[in-house]
Amino acid sequence: MNRNRKLPDWLKVKIPSASSYRHLKSKINGASTNTVCEEARCPNLGECWSKGSATIMILGDVCSRACRYCNVKTGRPVMPDPEEPEKVAKLISQLGLKYTVVTSVTRDDLKDGGAGLFAATIRQIRKVSDCRIEVLTPDYSDEQLKTILSACPDVYSHNIETVERVFPIIKSKGSYSGSLSVLKRAKTISPDQKTKSALMVGLGESEEEIFNTIQDLKESNVDYLAIGQYLQPAKDKYPVQKYYKPDYFRYLKQIGESMGFLHVEAGPLVRSSYRAESYGED
Repeated sequence: MNRNRKLPDWLKVKIPSASSYRHLKSKINGASTNTVCEEARCPNLGECWSKGSATIMILGDVCSRACRYCNVKTGRPVMPDPEEPEKVAKLISQLGLKYTVVTSVTRDDLKDGGAGLFAATIRQIRKVSDCRIEVLTPDYSDEQLKTILSACPDVYSHNIETVERVFPIIKSKGSYSGSLSVLKRAKTISPDQKTKSALMVGLGESEEEIFNTIQDLKESNVDYLAIGQYLQPAKDKYPVQKYYKPDYFRYLKQIGESMGFLHVEAGPLVRSSYRAESYGED
């Protein structure tokens, strides 16, 4: 296992310098709001922020789980801020965003897992903005899903992350079948709800396992799919096993489209929220 793989040229990104990026960063920092863009060290941060797009992270910045691929802090989370929905809505209104992704750390310490705050945030955003809203949540129960879906997000997202065999290695507190179940149940609870999931490659999976995972997501009635290259966010995180070339992602996009997904975004730097506003435009 090579823990010091040289990053391929197609995965190198420019340091952001656009004024719109600096403006958005100052607004977000001033509002004391967390973004998964920074917490997860997303490689698209510069591009998205320069275009005035960001993914807001609610329920604090400390996760109750410790997934081996994720760079978000882990530990004992503090109690949620009951005023966070209003603060997030105000920030989104000030930024004039047309599409907002609201995600969170996992909060196993909360009775409802934070579902109530998700729903409240959606409703508060609706009061002050006409932007489309996507929520990206942890693995929730039926009651938690009902709470969120009752607020009518435009897109409900839950990421599968990796193939079945690798799943317990990098997400020991979750399960592959459980994540598929979340997506299936969301459609059962709200049949017209658009759903989305994301898959990372480069964690040691085989080509057959990638295809099987895409098929499993389609059979779970997922509408939108994102596929990207896993990048090790810190030295103590799970190491990259393989870098896939851009041509392979174009191939995976064709595979997904042939299976009937409404939209497939695939590329080395694609993440769940990357170009999220383009989903549904096909």
